[in-house]
Amino acid sequence: MNNQYVTPAGYKKWSVGLMIAGLVTLILGLIFLDPFSGADGGNVSSTRFWAVLLQNSVFWLMLVNIATFFIVINTLAMSGWQEAFRRVTEAVSSLVSIMSVITMIIFLCIILGHRSDIYPWLDKNAVAHDHILNGKRGFLNPTVYLLYSALTLFLWSYWGKKLRNLSLKTDEEGTMDHVTSKKWFKKTSAVSAYYVVFFVVTAGSFIPWLWLMSIDAHWYSTMYSWYTFGSTFVSGIALITLFVIYFKNCGQLEFVTKEHIQDLGKYMFAFSIFWTYLWFAQFMLQWYANIPEETIYFKMRLQGPYEGIFYLNLVLNFVAPILIFMKRATKRNYFIVTFMCILIIFGHWIDFYQMVMPGTVGMHPHLSWFEFGIPLGFVGITMWGVTKFASKVPMTPINNPFIKESVIHVV
Repeated sequence: MNNQYVTPAGYKKWSVGLMIAGLVTLILGLIFLDPFSGADGGNVSSTRFWAVLLQNSVFWLMLVNIATFFIVINTLAMSGWQEAFRRVTEAVSSLVSIMSVITMIIFLCIILGHRSDIYPWLDKNAVAHDHILNGKRGFLNPTVYLLYSALTLFLWSYWGKKLRNLSLKTDEEGTMDHVTSKKWFKKTSAVSAYYVVFFVVTAGSFIPWLWLMSIDAHWYSTMYSWYTFGSTFVSGIALITLFVIYFKNCGQLEFVTKEHIQDLGKYMFAFSIFWTYLWFAQFMLQWYANIPEETIYFKMRLQGPYEGIFYLNLVLNFVAPILIFMKRATKRNYFIVTFMCILIIFGHWIDFYQMVMPGTVGMHPHLSWFEFGIPLGFVGITMWGVTKFASKVPMTPINNPFIKESVIHVV
């Protein structure tokens, strides 16, 4: 079998078309939503513009970054079952640098534009007269935000690139003997160890506080970062699975079987439960305590214009995955798995919408041309970036020391 993937013309048209749709939406937003006015919240359209960009850039960045994390945890666990589709995971992780640049540009515009309608702690006068904001000014300030974000984005991109280069090196060196394999694994494990520690102190801790939770700066939850991780992990696995099925249907990934798809389905099933546990624990503790400064976060989402989205979030991200993925047969059916992957990604996009919008646009939410046009651009970038990487490398890492484990993988 020829392992070299060639992107079909129809696929290219779709990916480019979606990117153009996103770009046109952005241009129309610049014209009609007046994004450079009302930084203090006086112009809801302006706030809406930046809130949508923040929601989508952070969501898609954290989504593709899960691919690197997935490679890392399997490397450290010496788990070889996923080596048959490792190139797909690497292709998704290659998007981290592109998404990082886009996200950092949006951060700079928000922070340097003093958009206190997005982050209330950017208003110096409000911070001076608000004891809660004043107490958090040690880390909720522009300098910490931009420096920590820049460092995080750089190291996520750098270590991801390092891991991909080490993996691709196996194709260049040919079949490795025991000594060479051991040396390669040590290098890969070392980079993976650095990455996983940094991932925990960023994506598992400080970063969601800075990027998302600080939108509602008076509220906090100790489980927020892991809740965000649960959301991005399950949707990241869904994205990887979508591309595994796509490349398999294109005649690639010769060693991938229904057993691999079933195991990815198990991940989505399990982490849908994990996400729900964190969602309920976060909600139940604050509901039971009934402290006004804590319950206001959920009151905004449970009542008023966000009520429908609140319950839709639970249906898409808990009820549907649990009911559909409970049976073994559904996790082995390519059509059902594809449908569920799309549903899960959309469901957690809705989850991020619910994280960002109530604290920014307040009681004036929109779900129209701008909210759906911008994510189309990110979908196009993802489709283009994954196949661009895949077209340059062998789709099966035939010389990887763990490939045999993946070939004989049986559930």
